[in-house]
Amino acid sequence: MLFNLKKFIGAILMPLPALLLLMGLALLLLWFTRWQKSGKVIFTLSWLFLLLFSLQPVADRLLRPIESEYVTYRGNDPVNYIVVLGGGYTFNPDWAPSSNLIGNSLPRVTEGVRLYLAHPGAKMVFTGAGSPKTLSNAATAAQVAESLGVPRSDIVLLDRPLDTEQEALQVSKLVGQQPFILVTSANHLPRAMRFFEAKGLHPIPAPANQLAISSRLNIWDRVVPSAMFLGHSERAWYETLGSLWQRLKGSDEVSVD
Repeated sequence: MLFNLKKFIGAILMPLPALLLLMGLALLLLWFTRWQKSGKVIFTLSWLFLLLFSLQPVADRLLRPIESEYVTYRGNDPVNYIVVLGGGYTFNPDWAPSSNLIGNSLPRVTEGVRLYLAHPGAKMVFTGAGSPKTLSNAATAAQVAESLGVPRSDIVLLDRPLDTEQEALQVSKLVGQQPFILVTSANHLPRAMRFFEAKGLHPIPAPANQLAISSRLNIWDRVVPSAMFLGHSERAWYETLGSLWQRLKGSDEVSVD
């Protein structure tokens, strides 16, 4: 119940639902009350922030500092485990395996496979629970890895964790004090590293799914609002809120990746 409540509260605090709720409040004030000026101010500011968060220069400026904390891992440290954290997924057995990984999950898995190929003898560890009537997050990601050539004998499933802190706890029981590669989205990695290090672990950061664009773009890509760039703003806001909550709660915080 607490987990679902946190998921719901986190969802409505994201830019799009929060700003739409404010716009709805503004419309109620404009249509049904005498507080016309307040309604106009709230609607105007909500519309303006929705516009700004949907523009590439604003969105990527918010996201880039979070993603740039760790660079792409190209080392050759000897490791026995490559841990790939769970993310968004669904499961339809009629789809191609990769189609079941939503948003941040597929880039995490493909980066994990790249690192697996560069570290012969390592095991790939997938994390993430699921509902009782479907495959777990971990099992769904493992199917994709197998479809890309990773032998089932080199895959370990940790399919009980619901969040990043629980993932850190489960991984600690598997790897102990030995170093391992930790793969997750670049924007999620700083927060994940704090969870894993708080458990006394020694993760080697390996960011995946970098989103903030630093290369040159066409002018229309920079000035036209886009749902994609609104998503970048959402990730920046989500991780900022998550980090603030993590610091407030300390090592006992339960987060959602």
